[in-house]
Amino acid sequence: VQLQASGGGLVQAGGSLRLSCAASGSTNSINAIGWYRQVPGKERELVADVSRGGSTNYADSVRGRFTVSRDYAKNTVSLQMNSVKVEDTAVYYCYADALGYYDDGTPWALKAWGQGTQVTVSS
Repeated sequence: VQLQASGGGLVQAGGSLRLSCAASGSTNSINAIGWYRQVPGKERELVADVSRGGSTNYADSVRGRFTVSRDYAKNTVSLQMNSVKVEDTAVYYCYADALGYYDDGTPWALKAWGQGTQVTVSS
């Protein structure tokens, strides 16, 4: 599974920004897909994701402001960021949890990452 993220940039506090991520490769093996973010000196944290069945999961800090959506036909996931805050500034990483099987039936699993896109919120 390969992931290509886009859409980061500079936005003023209170504004909106949309991130997109396109998956390629063994996309039918993807279970959950979504977004993490990381600031220097801190661990990467889950922002939001969508399960294979369509259930969404959000960090408390973004719930009600961010919306994650998944297009199963296009193999994309998006993150609509509204009412952004300075503390949303981070590098955002698209991720996917994938599970598949080799020809001999042996299972494989991986967590794939996109390249990261910088989001900067100014006050």
